[in-house]
Amino acid sequence: MDVLVFGAGSLGSLVGGLLATAHDVTLVGRDPHVEAVRDDGLRISGVETLETLPAATTDGSGASADLAVVTVKAYDTATAAHTLAAGDIGVVCSLQNGMGNENVLSDHLDAPVLAGATTVGARLEKPGHVRWLGHGTVTLGPWRPADDVATVERVVEAFEAAGLDTDATADARALLWEKLVVNAGINPVTALARVENGAVAEPPLSDLAETAAVEAARIARADGVSLSAAEARAAVETVARATARNRSSMHRDVARGRRTEIGAINGYVAERASHLDRSAPVNRALTALIRGWEVGVGVGD
Repeated sequence: MDVLVFGAGSLGSLVGGLLATAHDVTLVGRDPHVEAVRDDGLRISGVETLETLPAATTDGSGASADLAVVTVKAYDTATAAHTLAAGDIGVVCSLQNGMGNENVLSDHLDAPVLAGATTVGARLEKPGHVRWLGHGTVTLGPWRPADDVATVERVVEAFEAAGLDTDATADARALLWEKLVVNAGINPVTALARVENGAVAEPPLSDLAETAAVEAARIARADGVSLSAAEARAAVETVARATARNRSSMHRDVARGRRTEIGAINGYVAERASHLDRSAPVNRALTALIRGWEVGVGVGD
């Protein structure tokens, strides 16, 4: 299978590097990482150590691929969609944070769109080298009801052929809400407190993280997804403990002075709450705090 990984940062590089053990893969990313991969290949260390030789480019325009795996930041999804729409793509699979990405991709592309969630952990150590922090799983499902289930199964098989533990789901919206609830609890709290994920499993941060997650689960229920408060609390604690030594993506963005994905995570919860005539004061407050930091350092909208 010809695979294009659009957004070769930490996760995209790891997934692309693993897929390259079984498929023809092209990474789309930025220099100096792309240049290093072109020159010397991609080194993966951590859970396993291996070297792969995916193609790499900084320009994904006009690309042709059986599968495009989108791993860009949520605020770059529209740009990625425009670029992919100008090429020839068979199937598009989002492995991104937050909600709304699949709608953007669907609006621009005629190809089937798959929603995905993964617990695979990755960190870009230096150009050309990504660390695999934890095996994790990948779950994929069709975003549009009309999309063929066989398409999902074909992509699941492609991931499994590369050694990625992958499953299919028929309810992609529930999958993304479940991931969103966890991210809403962990990401902004770790970013604001500048702590590793494990800190939100213990007081004093556990109360805030769980409150944000429970509030997000309440909005999910109003949006038609069955997700209880108890499930939300348990999910945040489980993920926080399982990834205790990791820094969340939002924490890493804040530490590097970069724009965050707050709008697609807690911001989405707050906006969806307003649309459903509900309130989400904790998620709204966390969104305002992160956006206030972004404006203060000059990386906001």
